[in-house]
Amino acid sequence: MDLSGTTALDSIAVALAADFERIVGLYRSLSPASGLSMTAAATLASIERLGPQRLTLLAAREGVTQPAMTQLISRLEESGLVRREPSPDDGRVVLVAITEQGQATLAHRRSARAERLAGIIAQLSPDHRAALAAALPALDALAGVPREDDPARATAR
Repeated sequence: MDLSGTTALDSIAVALAADFERIVGLYRSLSPASGLSMTAAATLASIERLGPQRLTLLAAREGVTQPAMTQLISRLEESGLVRREPSPDDGRVVLVAITEQGQATLAHRRSARAERLAGIIAQLSPDHRAALAAALPALDALAGVPREDDPARATAR
């Protein structure tokens, strides 16, 4: 099967988009009740993955207003999951960094989801489990592709 043509790529994109909607629903159902909203958890994960960031960049990346992100970060800070710190490049700039407690919270959520997901995966056929394992590098690569609409790209230019 030639996957280089536009029609084939469009078909893959359509199928993946529909499947991602269902997978996001599955992901939400696997997340333990921890008092963290999906936006809060995604923001924490973004800070963990990308390092300390400005509030404005976090708001743009998560698709919320700056006042909403300011409130979210204040709640996360009160909970001990993030801290504000001066930028090493410009002391006037405040960055939001994840704390050890924030990292532990994310690790716990991931572990709980993985445990629940393992039970679901165990119900799949061996062929489907093998196909999922084989798809992991491609899914990781897909998640890591730089996007033109990433707010970090706009500020880096």
